[in-house]
Amino acid sequence: MLPFFGTLLSFALLPGLAPRFWHRNMARISLGFVVLGVIITAVATGPGNALAMLWSATLADFLPFIAVLMALYTLGGGILLAGGPWGRPAGNLLLLTIGTLLAGIMGTIGASLLLIHPLLASNGSRPERRHLILAFIILVANAGGALSPLGDPPLLIGFLRGVPFFWPTLHLATPTLVVVAPVLLLTYLADRHLARREPVPKRKGFKLRGGINIALLIIFIAALTASGLLPGADIALGPAKLPAGQIAITLLAFATVAGSEHFTPPSIRAHNQFAWAPMREISILFFAIFATIPPVLHQLARAGLPHDATVWFWGAGLSSAFLDSAPTYLMFFEAAGGSAAPLIAPPATLLTAFSSGAVFFGALTYLGNAPNLMIRAIAARRGVRMPGFFTYMLAAGAVLLPLFILETFLFFR
Repeated sequence: MLPFFGTLLSFALLPGLAPRFWHRNMARISLGFVVLGVIITAVATGPGNALAMLWSATLADFLPFIAVLMALYTLGGGILLAGGPWGRPAGNLLLLTIGTLLAGIMGTIGASLLLIHPLLASNGSRPERRHLILAFIILVANAGGALSPLGDPPLLIGFLRGVPFFWPTLHLATPTLVVVAPVLLLTYLADRHLARREPVPKRKGFKLRGGINIALLIIFIAALTASGLLPGADIALGPAKLPAGQIAITLLAFATVAGSEHFTPPSIRAHNQFAWAPMREISILFFAIFATIPPVLHQLARAGLPHDATVWFWGAGLSSAFLDSAPTYLMFFEAAGGSAAPLIAPPATLLTAFSSGAVFFGALTYLGNAPNLMIRAIAARRGVRMPGFFTYMLAAGAVLLPLFILETFLFFR
């Protein structure tokens, strides 16, 4: 299991301790852990088994997952949203509410990329904006993603492993509301207090561009929903087996990326400060995770964790905050048996518990979910003095931990 934990620790520590070294050698370090994992597995179980495990992890787990993320990322970066009522407390509240809802439709990465620039631009003249960025990370980059498999990488993993498409919408809506409503109210009150001493900004006309990406997004979401309802027969590709619907979605995702790149005007990408570097980092991270995690999943499947919803909510949550939400969900899914059918059987308390923990606790640190660091970097480039790792964790914890305790008493006892 050492290559898996080495991968996570390198992504957690090296960007802060040795940023230049990390950015130059990230791919080499990550692939080094993958090679180490293959060698260890080959020594333990034979070269054929090691290569078969790597092939299955790449083709059956990593490729469909990253293809959907890449499609949502590309489409979100090709839609331009400017102007509107943002910049004052009521407008900022509206933008955060819209962003929370959009995160469940186009993913936390896509919604964050679409809305972080209008939020920062409309509040550009204000001396204090950090409370808005904190709320944005909690709501748009994390909690809003709980409403569908498109929303957050953990739920996408569940969907690809057999959890029905609308299961999160039906089972996580109420827990999501318990987090979202208080954070929106607290942000509005803080924003209104700070805005009393500031001049009223000039309102700019609302502008929405990128119709081709909106159309492609609708088509892609419809196809993804249909693939979950009609997965088709399994198709063997070497040692890996994939549902026909999953193969079709993977191909459609790459076609969507190509279409978006071809038809999106460069001015929209430039306005959104769209770059492939964050997606490259996410791709490398998740390839290394999926390639090195099988031994961890094997051990967890044999661990026999107690089926206590409180333990699973907090266990998945705290792991998610420091290990990233997607691998955390995958570990707890396997620890719960690795099969969707018994987990979704009513009342599905265990699946609700670790799904909620993996999604909601992702906002507790910068490491909890992929968009967190991306939002921090964009805000810093726009002149916002973002808090460091521990300062952010304390601020987010002060807001979220009381809500998580409330969730425990309401849903997971």
